[in-house]
Amino acid sequence: MNRRNFIKKTAAAGTLMGVGGLGLLSFSPEKNRKHITILHTNDTHSHIEPFSADHAQYPNMGGVARRYSLINSIRQENPNTLLLDAGDIFQGTPYFNFYGGEVEFKLMSKMGYDAATIGNHDFDNGIDGLLAQMPHADFPFLSANYDFSNTILDGLVKPYKVFKADGVRIGVFGIGIELQGLVSKKLYKETKYLDPVEITQETVSRLKNEENCELVICLSHLGYQYKDDKISDLKLAAKTKDIDLIIGGHTHTFLPEPTVVQNSEGIDTIVNQVGWAGINLGRIDFFLNDNGKKATAAPLLSKTAFLTLF
Repeated sequence: MNRRNFIKKTAAAGTLMGVGGLGLLSFSPEKNRKHITILHTNDTHSHIEPFSADHAQYPNMGGVARRYSLINSIRQENPNTLLLDAGDIFQGTPYFNFYGGEVEFKLMSKMGYDAATIGNHDFDNGIDGLLAQMPHADFPFLSANYDFSNTILDGLVKPYKVFKADGVRIGVFGIGIELQGLVSKKLYKETKYLDPVEITQETVSRLKNEENCELVICLSHLGYQYKDDKISDLKLAAKTKDIDLIIGGHTHTFLPEPTVVQNSEGIDTIVNQVGWAGINLGRIDFFLNDNGKKATAAPLLSKTAFLTLF
């Protein structure tokens, strides 16, 4: 199946209200199309419980229990679903202060996360603290541009992982923000930061040409956009090729619908980010033609991609 021989379309946005039902609009993809659903979070920052009822911005919103119910509902709708996180799992509530990340990783494992990348706050207890909690995570951590070879994390963080769903090979890789000036050196120690653009293109080329992936997804903790020349998700999308979806983090950006960026070859790349604190669950649906031909009847691009947890 050729990379561009797929249809990108997202599900309609829905809302989970109280303990009630999920307001997802249904649609019927044409026969012989493969349907892959990508669910994603970013910057959950140890928010296990919903915000309080008197919170000024997010009253009664979020919470792991509601997210778990929503995820299970979507998996029943489509078993060919991946659940991914774009980093900053740690730091933000007493759960992290007391348990150091154990609760977060155990709950993510219970929810069935397939992979996560590493954000800058995931170093807040140092690489020693991150290592101590990794046994509680039943999912891999992915980072292609953090070189841990001279640290205790050597060999424990992979650059990418290939998943297979409905016969489709999906390559997922991680990219992290520069730690110098953002995280104390004593926390990340000898971790080396490698150029995100160069490493991204090398990794994507390997996923396409050696791993034969039909879909390529980047878990990025670079940030959505900056006023200066700092590398961001939008810049990464524009400077590289062959990425189908960039799931972002770090800037806590709430996008009411995904951003579409033309890559270095003038082909569209989807960029999405869903705020912070687990208030939103991102959703992107891919439809691929089984016969390798692009069906022009359906829109090539999407709307959507967030589900708000009340």
